[in-house]
Amino acid sequence: MKQWLIACFVAAVLPTWAAGDAQRGAEKAASCMACHGTAGKAAVTLYPNLAGQHAPYLEHALQAYKKGERSGGQAEVMKAFVAGLSDSDMADLAAYYSSLQP
Repeated sequence: MKQWLIACFVAAVLPTWAAGDAQRGAEKAASCMACHGTAGKAAVTLYPNLAGQHAPYLEHALQAYKKGERSGGQAEVMKAFVAGLSDSDMADLAAYYSSLQP
């Protein structure tokens, strides 16, 4: 029971501790816009829309590309784009795209 309560507490508090800055994310999103659109809505169906996605999901996806844990599709392209991003860059980008209207 105690472990369950601790897990719930961590799950509730962790997103606020790790939250990125959407304004800084907007400043860092220039290279993303070529494929994912200026408002996070891709013009080409090959690329996913990012606007309105949950920030933890987006941040996890960016981390997975950087670690080489994702393959197929455009994974190799994404690996090149995220190679130079820091953890805070990824959190900021995730916060920015999650703040946009889907």
